[in-house]
Amino acid sequence: MFLFNFVTEAFAMGPAPQAGGQAGGAQGMIASLLPLILIFVVFYFLLIRPQQKKAKEHRQMLENLKRGDKVITGGGIYGVVESVGNNTVVLKIAENVKVKFGKGYIVAVRPATEED
Repeated sequence: MFLFNFVTEAFAMGPAPQAGGQAGGAQGMIASLLPLILIFVVFYFLLIRPQQKKAKEHRQMLENLKRGDKVITGGGIYGVVESVGNNTVVLKIAENVKVKFGKGYIVAVRPATEED
């Protein structure tokens, strides 16, 4: 019973409500949402936008694949493109050894001047 009375008295000692009604409430709501908006903006420019840019560059690289390109797969296999399909790429990884890969597993095109 004593604890209940203490809590009731603590609430009774709070600050008096402000006059002004809805205008102060809207400003308070905007002020409380401002940190969340700032966090979202920071995440967008530091995480989301660079990731979208990298994905776009990867898509363009895959669209520009052609026969004779030297590539690296996601598994670390080096090869030369023999043929390109809609979703697949055939790589020559050794003499008389050709392997079919999904196009998405090509991670990089090596420069033509790079040694094997």
